[in-house]
Amino acid sequence: MTGKDPNKGYVAILGWSLNAIDAIDRFDRRYVIVAPKWAEDYAEKNDIPFIPWDFERLNERSFELAERLKEEGVDVAIPLFEETVEWAGAINAVLTGNPRLHGQSLLFRDKSLMKRRAQLAGIRVGIFEEAHDRQDVFRFLRRVNQTLLKLDGDPNDPIHFKAFDKAGCLGHRVIRTGDDIETISDDEFPALLESHLDGWEFAVEAWIKDRKIQFLNISEYVPLGYSVFVPATPELEAYREKITREIEKLIEAFDIDFGFIHPEYFVTNDGTMYFGEVAYRPPGFNAFELMERAYGFNAYQALVVVFDPKTPKEELESFFPAPVKGAKGHAGCFGVYPRRRVISELQIPEETENDPYFESHELLPVGETKVPKRTAFGTHWGLVYFFGDDPHRMRDLLKAQEERDFYV
Repeated sequence: MTGKDPNKGYVAILGWSLNAIDAIDRFDRRYVIVAPKWAEDYAEKNDIPFIPWDFERLNERSFELAERLKEEGVDVAIPLFEETVEWAGAINAVLTGNPRLHGQSLLFRDKSLMKRRAQLAGIRVGIFEEAHDRQDVFRFLRRVNQTLLKLDGDPNDPIHFKAFDKAGCLGHRVIRTGDDIETISDDEFPALLESHLDGWEFAVEAWIKDRKIQFLNISEYVPLGYSVFVPATPELEAYREKITREIEKLIEAFDIDFGFIHPEYFVTNDGTMYFGEVAYRPPGFNAFELMERAYGFNAYQALVVVFDPKTPKEELESFFPAPVKGAKGHAGCFGVYPRRRVISELQIPEETENDPYFESHELLPVGETKVPKRTAFGTHWGLVYFFGDDPHRMRDLLKAQEERDFYV
């Protein structure tokens, strides 16, 4: 590991991501990757500092890993995925001598605790409840709609069902009827139930150091589960000051001294902002890669800058570009899910491929296959990337992809 600065921190990266490893390997910090054993051969062949570890279940071995990293001289652990957030909290509690960090990580992992903590701090949230079985879901759907004074025969206002500790769209269902509830399997409980909020949903990425926001990005969904682009349209960016105040409330509510958060919000028609949830790890949909395309700075390296307790003040002040103004253009991506039940080949639509904003895709060719029924938001089959100057054209272009067949 040449070119590493011994005066800066030594970081442990929890989770396996080639994009993250490549970025951090090119950076000036010493690092070690802590990831499942299946990655060990690749790490060895490519001279990647590596410790094999099973993240399946948090148990008393988290202390064992923390002690091992401490002996190694590691200063801080950085989680890449939802499943490693609690591990990072337990490890950093040992490495920094601050036991509160483990409790804090539990708040980021349990959506119900998270909502309660936000509510106690005076942050506006929708109605929510825990569900332990399907009967709890029936009761919540009925109560929400009684509260909304729905009459017999009126269509129900939807509710949201979210797995307690899964990332993003995984385990997220929109429930409208009893039939929707019957499709939920027993292993999806316990879960969080939420009332539906009509409004503009968006995400925020905030790098935090010394309890201050160092850089704040607003990601615009078109809509959630399909596509995202950065920076956002001027209409959404107009809320930046308000959003910044909400993030400052989160820093206080969750007692965040350093790190990275990825919260989601709703803005209703009257401009009221509701908190959805917050994660303490990079977002999905390759948002970090989109930010690098738009702004030029590497978001994984930015993680290291804010997590590292030895980051010099000068580096912190010079690392991040100016929000929005510092962007070279707007970068977006669309998550493809086949629209047909039976498909035989990948075929990029001509209108997509010939569009001046189209850049690349990471869709894999397939043999003839039956597409599984999409439950909840489902998992996309790959991303299509776009880049251009006009945020409104970007938004409309991403929206148009929903009606196109990529697999035929």
